[in-house]
Amino acid sequence: MTLIKSISGIRGTIGGQAGNGLTPIDIVKFTAAFGSWVVQKTGNKRIVLGRDARISGEMVNNLVIGTLQGLGIEVIDLGLSTTPTVEVAVPDEQAGGGIILTASHNPKQWNALKLLNQNGEFISDLDGKDVLDIAENAAFEFAEVDKLGKVIKNDTYLQKHIDKVLALPLVDVEAIKNADFKVVIDCVNSTGGIFIPALLKALGVTRVTELYCEPNGQFPHNPEPLPENLTAISKEVQKQNADLGIVVDPDVDRLCFVNEDGSMFGEEYTLVAVADYVLKNTPGNTVSNLSSTRALRDVTEKAGSEYNASAVGEVNVVNKMKETNAIIGGEGNGGIIYPESHYGRDALVGIALFLTHLAKFGKSISLLRSSYPQYHISKNKITLTPEMDIDNLLKKVEEKYKNQPYSTIDGLKIEFDKTWVHLRRSNTEPIIRIYSEAENETVAESLANKIISDIKEILKLN
Repeated sequence: MTLIKSISGIRGTIGGQAGNGLTPIDIVKFTAAFGSWVVQKTGNKRIVLGRDARISGEMVNNLVIGTLQGLGIEVIDLGLSTTPTVEVAVPDEQAGGGIILTASHNPKQWNALKLLNQNGEFISDLDGKDVLDIAENAAFEFAEVDKLGKVIKNDTYLQKHIDKVLALPLVDVEAIKNADFKVVIDCVNSTGGIFIPALLKALGVTRVTELYCEPNGQFPHNPEPLPENLTAISKEVQKQNADLGIVVDPDVDRLCFVNEDGSMFGEEYTLVAVADYVLKNTPGNTVSNLSSTRALRDVTEKAGSEYNASAVGEVNVVNKMKETNAIIGGEGNGGIIYPESHYGRDALVGIALFLTHLAKFGKSISLLRSSYPQYHISKNKITLTPEMDIDNLLKKVEEKYKNQPYSTIDGLKIEFDKTWVHLRRSNTEPIIRIYSEAENETVAESLANKIISDIKEILKLN
C-alpha cells in the first residue's frame, strides 16, 4: 500500500492501514487540513468538488463532502466531472478552492485529492506545505451543529465547459463541421466518456465510434495514454477507416491522437501541433517543461516568437507562462494549457483547437505530423541507493559538461546542438530519471548511455 503526501495533493492506493494507503482516515485528515487552509487563506467557506469515474470515487466523495460540511464549508458537488471542468468551475462559483478526486493516469487501485486555489489553479509549493503542516498538527476545528455546511449538487458544468470551449475565437466550429471527420475515441471508461462525445457533437462531429466510454472505472487497459496501451484504438481506427483517433486519460487533462493508419501522432506532439495553430493566428511566447520535446521550441522560433522552459510540474509551467506572458504552453504528456480559456491542462480545449487546425490544414493527420521537426525521446532511469549523494553526483556531471549550455532549475539539463539530456530526481520513486532527445532513436539512446556511464564512473571514483 502507498500514500504519497506532496505539495500538489495526496494520492495513494485504496485500502490498508491508515498512513500506509489512502484510507478513510487519511482522506478525512487531509480534506480537513485543506478545508481549514482555504478558510484561513481566503475567508471563503465554499469549495467545488468533482471526481473521475474510479471505483473508489463514490466512497472518497462521500468522505470529502462530510468532512467539508463538518468544517462549516458549503460544497458545490459537480459529481462525475473532469479536472479542467473543476478548474473552470472554481472561479465561476466564486469558491475559495477546489478538490478533484482523481489519480490521473494511475491504475484503478489509486485515487487522490488534487487541490486547487481560488483561481482554479493547482496550489503553490508554499501553500501545499501549509496544508501538510495543518494535517500533521491536526490543526482544524469543526463546526457546531447549527453551522454545518450545505451541499449543492450542480450538473450544469458539462454544458458550461463546452460552451466556454466553443466561445474561444480560435475554435472554428464551421470548419470542423465541414471537414466531416470520422473519429474513434478511447475514454478508458472514465468521465471522458461523458464529456468527449458531448464536445464532439457540439463541434459538429457526427461520425464517432466510441471505445470504453462507460464511466464505470473499470479501466480496460493501463490508463496512461502511451502507445503500448493503445492497441485497441489503433486497430479500430484502421478498421473504421477513420480520419483519426482521440485518447484521453481518466480525468481528461491529457490528450493524444492516433493517425489514420493506426500509428501514433505522439503525445509529445499534441502540444506542438496545437501551439503551431495558435502561433499562426496569435503570435506570442510558449512554454513547456524541461523534459518536453525540442520541437515546440523549433515551431515557436520559426514563428518569430520566444520559447521558455520550466521545471517539471503543471504549477511550474503555469508560473513560467505567467512570467513570460505566454499564449500557450503545457507538458509533453499531452497537456495543453491555453490561458485564453484557463491556466490548466485541458483536453477539451486541446481537441477543439486541434480539430480546427486539422480542418484548416485540409490533409491527413499523418501529413500534419510529418510537417513537424522529427525528434525521438529516450526515457531511462538509475535506481538510487541510500548512500548516494545525488546533489554531489549532479554537480560532478555538471562540471564535466560545463562548456555546454545547461540548466539547473530542475535537476540538470545539458544541451548539445539539437540534442539534450535531462537528469532529475523522481518525486515519487528512489530513482534518477534520465530523458534524452535527438533526431533519431539511436542517437537519443547513445546519449543516455553515455551519461549513464559517466554517472557510473563518478560513483566508482567516489
